[in-house]
Amino acid sequence: MPPEVTVVDYGMGNVASVMRALCACGAAPSLTSVPEQVASASRLILPGVGAFTDGMEELRRRSLIEPIHALAQTGRPFLGICLGMQMMLATGEEFGVVAGLGLIAGNVQAIQGPRKIPHVGWNRISPPGATRDWQGTILEGVGRDNTVYFVHSYAASPESAGDVLAECDYDGYGFAAVIRSGNLYGCQFHPEKSGPSGLRILSNLLKASGS
Repeated sequence: MPPEVTVVDYGMGNVASVMRALCACGAAPSLTSVPEQVASASRLILPGVGAFTDGMEELRRRSLIEPIHALAQTGRPFLGICLGMQMMLATGEEFGVVAGLGLIAGNVQAIQGPRKIPHVGWNRISPPGATRDWQGTILEGVGRDNTVYFVHSYAASPESAGDVLAECDYDGYGFAAVIRSGNLYGCQFHPEKSGPSGLRILSNLLKASGS
């Protein structure tokens, strides 16, 4: 049986690209905005493009915040992509300080100048510590010389360094490229647009299981 994965549709995600990438990985993806289906998903992906404030408002308007919290507490795999990753944190500072999902302690702040904003294009990611590796995570098998595709003006800053699985250097500005806390993952880049490396990440998520 193809692995099942649910993609949250709240009107602000690259859902078509995500669904195509998941199908290319051999998955049986389903797209939903139904709260009960979000809470009961075997694996959940929260994609997103746009502003933090708007994303949280759309989740709230569709009564999806509590179902996402419920899923996160089950131990089943969860992946936030781009804005979806940013909303995993406690607060965001786009258009004022706004509460996020609070799944991981930390804040989302604007990328600092004078570098070009937004950060758009292919860039490398690397483990934050020389002794850390990606074995047993969604980054397993992703080479450190491989590049992934970014489009963003804000970046996540988790409170705990242990929640940063990979980081990226953008013209001297370092930020969290992948975050993790238990079954919860977030990618600032777009795995669905990152070629073989991105498909490997999604395939690793599909292999993950939870309670």
